Order: sequence, then C-alpha cells, then structure tokens
Amino acid sequence: MIDDPTRNPPAMPDAPQKPLPAAAQRALAEAEERRIKAAQDKTREAPKELQGPKGPEPTRFGDWETKGIASDF
Repeated sequence: MIDDPTRNPPAMPDAPQKPLPAAAQRALAEAEERRIKAAQDKTREAPKELQGPKGPEPTRFGDWETKGIASDF
C-alpha cells in the first residue's frame, strides 16, 4: 500500500451506535445546561464600580493616580 496524502480514504459505512446509558444521557444534559448558563452569565453586564479610579483602567494601562500623583508599576 502506498501512502498518498492527496488521496482520500474510502468512506466508512455508518456504524450503528449503541444507545447511551441513562447516566451518560443525564451527564450530557447537565453539561449542555452548564454551557447555556455560562453563555447567559457572559452576556450580563458587570455591576457599576463604586469609588473606583476615574478614566481608563490603571492596571491595564500601567499607571495609577492617587491624590493627583501618578505612579508606574
């Protein structure tokens, strides 16, 4: 047999699948519920920050201002 990467392998007939046990079906359903809940949690807005720094996020832009004094870290 010659290995030719450009040649497609022959199509395999669909093997009959065994039915999943009840525990596996429950696990798949629970995983789907978790995925849906995680997607919904990501779409919620973050709560408004109280008494935080004004302007851009200092940890993202590399400096912090306290009482008019800016410091880099």
